[in-house]
Amino acid sequence: MQVRIFKPARNAMQSGKGKTKEWVLQYDVAVRREADPLMGWTATDNTRQQVTLKFDTKEEAIAYAEREGFAYTVEEPKPHRLQTRAYADNFRYDRVGRWTH
Repeated sequence: MQVRIFKPARNAMQSGKGKTKEWVLQYDVAVRREADPLMGWTATDNTRQQVTLKFDTKEEAIAYAEREGFAYTVEEPKPHRLQTRAYADNFRYDRVGRWTH
């Protein structure tokens, strides 16, 4: 069984960094979904795709994957670039797009 270990990105609706400090272990989907003949809903026999495990550190997630015998891939988070902006930059004279009414 293949699993993926990663740090989740923050939601687009979030301004803070809540729920982004933990590492997530998620099972990769190996089974195709099929349409249910009666209702037409998509279904699968693999219930592991509904499970996500959360760990405090990357080492804990790796230790769990190795203990259970899973093949794993670790996706490192991208470094966060801080963009400093000043309110006065909105009114600069050499601004590319002039602000007018």
